[in-house]
Amino acid sequence: MNIVHAVFPFVTWLRGYSPSMLRADLLAGVTVALVLVPQSMAYAQLAGLPAHYGLYTAFLPPIVAALFGSSRHLATGPVVVVSLLTATALEPYAAMGSSAFIAYAITLTLMVGVIQLWFGLLRFGAIVNFLSHPVLNGFINAAAIIIATSQLSKLLGVTVDTTGHHLVTLYRVVEAAFAYVHWPTLGMAALALAIMLSLRRWLPRVPEVLVAVAITTTLSWLVGFSQEQTATIKNIHPPSMRESIREYNALVDTLSAKSDTNVTLEARIANAERRGLLPDTDILELRAERSFLDVAISKLKSEVQQRRRMLRRLQFARLETEREQYDYYLGSQFRTSAASDDKTWRLQVNTRPIDTTAIRFQAGGTVVGEIPPGLPSVAVPQLDWLSLTRLLPMALVIAIIGFMEAVSISKAIGVRSRQRIDPNRELIGQGVANLVGSFAQSSPVSGSFSRTAINLRMRAASGLASVFASGMVALTLLFFTPLLFHVPHAVLAAIVIMVIVGLISFRTIIHTWKAQWYDGAIGGITFISTLAFAPHLDRGIFIGVALTVLIHLFRGMRPNISFLSLHPEGSYRDSHTFNLTTCRHISLLRYEGSLIFANVNHLEEQIDRLIESQPDLRHIVIVGHGINELDASGEEALSVLIRRIREGGVDVSFTELNHSVRDVMHRTGLYDRVGTDHFYRNARHALENIWEPAHAGSTEDPCPLKAPVERHTERKG
Repeated sequence: MNIVHAVFPFVTWLRGYSPSMLRADLLAGVTVALVLVPQSMAYAQLAGLPAHYGLYTAFLPPIVAALFGSSRHLATGPVVVVSLLTATALEPYAAMGSSAFIAYAITLTLMVGVIQLWFGLLRFGAIVNFLSHPVLNGFINAAAIIIATSQLSKLLGVTVDTTGHHLVTLYRVVEAAFAYVHWPTLGMAALALAIMLSLRRWLPRVPEVLVAVAITTTLSWLVGFSQEQTATIKNIHPPSMRESIREYNALVDTLSAKSDTNVTLEARIANAERRGLLPDTDILELRAERSFLDVAISKLKSEVQQRRRMLRRLQFARLETEREQYDYYLGSQFRTSAASDDKTWRLQVNTRPIDTTAIRFQAGGTVVGEIPPGLPSVAVPQLDWLSLTRLLPMALVIAIIGFMEAVSISKAIGVRSRQRIDPNRELIGQGVANLVGSFAQSSPVSGSFSRTAINLRMRAASGLASVFASGMVALTLLFFTPLLFHVPHAVLAAIVIMVIVGLISFRTIIHTWKAQWYDGAIGGITFISTLAFAPHLDRGIFIGVALTVLIHLFRGMRPNISFLSLHPEGSYRDSHTFNLTTCRHISLLRYEGSLIFANVNHLEEQIDRLIESQPDLRHIVIVGHGINELDASGEEALSVLIRRIREGGVDVSFTELNHSVRDVMHRTGLYDRVGTDHFYRNARHALENIWEPAHAGSTEDPCPLKAPVERHTERKG
């Protein structure tokens, strides 16, 4: 039975399961679904995917995570940080929303699932320790700002191309906003935010996200918020405008062809290097060819973006020529015509060529549009060596960040629900959820704090609550997708911003600075690096982790060493901290750290300085209760050090060594070389034995180690 519970932890739910628990799970599941449906569409938009892929992500992975995880309350699914990381990972390789982008996203989900499952099976739950709190705090604050500003274009109703730097993209958004802001779109977003803030303030039990979506969607349908029309190229005036569109299409086709050639060439080079199919000279020629192609693509991409930006800013007036037949004229002067509808129409230009038989014009805001009804189809993700090597670094980052988010939420909720959380089991649950989800067109998932809190508040009894929530998502996909047609994109952006504002907290960085300045510095550098390198968020993480490791190594190489003296209260304390006088002949040296190859030289340096500064020194007592490890390098260096300073006329003794350190000394013979009579229980015991011989012929009176001296004011800080 234990094996069954280990493999299928959801079996434990059946113990004592009652109708009242079923009612609680059903109510919690329905309540979570009311938030999950609009949130999942918003997070899909953030990830660069069509809205219905958010519903796919909210369907199967939450069920699998609930069945195989350790938490009975954790609500898994699309979340804001993982969605941003997904867009970050895929943006360099495909246009957002394109079929290639979607294929990459599904492959990324599979990779994240495999990594998490592998870590879980190997019981690597402690991997969470690689991301310290300062690094995580700095990253989350920066990511929250990046997420919020990434939604600005949707709030303002402007369209710009993303760039390799988030700040440059943000500048382009502001630049486009000065040229044109779609005020109805901004108004719709403001209305959604006002509704959510008001309900959160005055009616916290009401699902504010669902209410905001319901009201704005209804309003969008009533006022005709989305106004889109299509026309052929012959309906566009003047004729020079038609030529501009054809030239733009030619440039896009050329760019697409060169990009395909580049991908093929890159794959050929990687395959040749891996299998050794070509001589080194041929590979160098291929690399040179690819370098020239990269330059050509870069120039062409810049020209295409300039043309696209120009086309998006153009304003057209629509004039009726025949019954329900329209022509589109460039310039605002035509809107004064009696045949004009007095609206500003704009070309809808994406990264693909403009279809000259159905050119899209828009005068209103953008909405979700038609969602294909039905559950996601099951298919094997597309796998190839190039995709795997490209996505592996970000897959690793998403796997770790997603797991950290899930396990931290589980532990926080577990404290309140008195449930024990197993990090390794949670890793397996998240891994299987992503792995299975990739076969059902899901993007990467993690645990959601807001939806988990709803489960706890509604007193969900088991993971069946997540099963019921996913069931509601399935019903939405099967029967209610037409109701989602008029959901404005601006409202989904407002939902993302509403969620993300709660993640911004600079107090956490300030708090870590107060604890240790270097922790605060790590958090601040991670924050700045993440912002500076956005959208390449993995670089900010790696910089933070590297700094954490370096500081940890540096601190390990220079453990704390203090010199003790007798405090007026009768105990031996740090003479520097408490401003105590030290003895001229005996030094009590407290060493706090391991004696290993990396730091043994630090002890040697401190003792050399001590001997140099105290010419009357006769005995050093090393208080070793803080020494928890002694390796071969440390033992050898310590043996040489003791022999050298004894030859210089200074003796050495040890107190309070733990058993593991004593065992190493016994096995290597160091214990006998030091002398069995040079090991003591504590500092007081050591002084009872060495004080008189160390003070023979001394004029020191009184000795700071034997009797209290003049009281000194304790140093502050």
